Amino acid sequence: MPVYTYRCENCGVQFERQQSFADEPLKVCPECRKKTLKKVISPVRIVFKGSGFYSTDHKSPSGGDPSRNAKKEEAGETKPKETKPAEKSKKSES
Repeated sequence: MPVYTYRCENCGVQFERQQSFADEPLKVCPECRKKTLKKVISPVRIVFKGSGFYSTDHKSPSGGDPSRNAKKEEAGETKPKETKPAEKSKKSES
């Protein structure tokens, strides 16, 4: 079950309560007994790992994207290999 944080707008008390998704939100403050409770919404940090997500979400240690390089090789988009210029053989003219 999730844990929700509540804050009283009247007295400022803040507390957490474990509730089911189906439970109604609390409205009465346990300290001042007024109906001024509000749920505190805070951002949650999420990290997606695996293929199918943006490359900025979880980069590989080398900084490159190995799945992108593999796709290029399959499509035949690899860089042409550098060839050394052919050495001229010295032929002696007789």
